[in-house]
Amino acid sequence: MSAETLIDLVSELFSDETSIALSDTEKYVYYRPSKRVNLKIKPGDCVVEGTIAYKALNTKQKVSEYIDRDVFGVPYYGMAVPYEVNGEVAGCVTAIFPTLTNAMSVVTIKKEDSWVPTPFSEIIYIEAKNRNTYVVGEQTTGTHKYTLNEFDFFLPRDRFIRCHRSYIININHIKEIHPDTHSTFVLKMTDGSDVPVSQTHSSYFRRLLGF
Repeated sequence: MSAETLIDLVSELFSDETSIALSDTEKYVYYRPSKRVNLKIKPGDCVVEGTIAYKALNTKQKVSEYIDRDVFGVPYYGMAVPYEVNGEVAGCVTAIFPTLTNAMSVVTIKKEDSWVPTPFSEIIYIEAKNRNTYVVGEQTTGTHKYTLNEFDFFLPRDRFIRCHRSYIININHIKEIHPDTHSTFVLKMTDGSDVPVSQTHSSYFRRLLGF
């Protein structure tokens, strides 16, 4: 399978607003721009200091953060994951998202005939269901165009946790934590909803909340 085919398949996990780049340890070898953000990377361009790819290659671990316009002339939010060949870091794959704002503090929920900007503090949880993303807030519930993966990168990590492949929760809205089968948990949220913690996320969840 070619690098281009592999990246095109990875791109299907994200919206058409996400750019994808593939690099080796020194230069980019493939780039697919999106409709919303184009860093104008060309195959053969060097991976320069300050980029997400550079940080991932040098730390040898996944990096996700906001990068200001000084690097490419366009601000963006990105995530880079290094990959290994024969036990050595050989390059990385980078997902590049358009910035919502420099300091996004609301999620704009779509209702039937309007959009409601909702502060982070009022978001209880976000759920992926039936190919839609549902945002449940204290006062408003509706849909959003972003996928759960994109929310996972944008939302502040000090209050939002991915606890299941279909859920991101606001830890400030957890009322109780109940044990479930197979070392998993069920969260009772402040609105009365039950949200599962999957086995995949349970160890991380316990470690993060310290119990």
